[in-house]
Amino acid sequence: MAGANSRREVTQLLDAWSAGDGRALDQLMPLVIGDLRALARGYLGRESPGHTLEPTALVHEAYLKLAGRRKVRLESRVQFFAVLAQTMRRILVDHARRKRAARHGGGAPPVPIEEALGLPVEVDVDLVALDDSLKGLATFAPRQAEAVQLSYFGGLTFEEIALVQEVSPATVKRDLKTAKIWLLRELRREGRLGGEDPA
Repeated sequence: MAGANSRREVTQLLDAWSAGDGRALDQLMPLVIGDLRALARGYLGRESPGHTLEPTALVHEAYLKLAGRRKVRLESRVQFFAVLAQTMRRILVDHARRKRAARHGGGAPPVPIEEALGLPVEVDVDLVALDDSLKGLATFAPRQAEAVQLSYFGGLTFEEIALVQEVSPATVKRDLKTAKIWLLRELRREGRLGGEDPA
């Protein structure tokens, strides 16, 4: 866990980067690289054995995408990790889509749904299917879809998600439960997984 001085430095560098100082991101990365690698290992650990992305490569690609962004306004470490969650999600989904296309329509590596959605259901779903369903959820419940993204792809706690979304942790818990049930039903309806509907 970073100390108060480190957190203060991260906040100052985020302010500088948000103000347009591209060098601030270069200074920021060494302060958070350990957390980023742990996050990347967590994502990649959910994929089937044999995936071709490595944690360092995922972090490097996320850094390059962030470095190319303009007009980023981030005020805290939590917001920074929320943006990274979105960036890594896009990278992982794009990677899964490319692998699927290379197999001429073959399935992407399955992600255990009980891990992906935090529910005790013993079925599998691929990352592309989960991403498609999240996009559908976002059309009518954007806060719930964002909460799932921040939890699953960002590794944020209820309290951290509440800070990003400016709601209570109880609201985040409720949103996640509702969203996860909807996602499971949607994936099942589309034939992307089997089993019983969650209660």
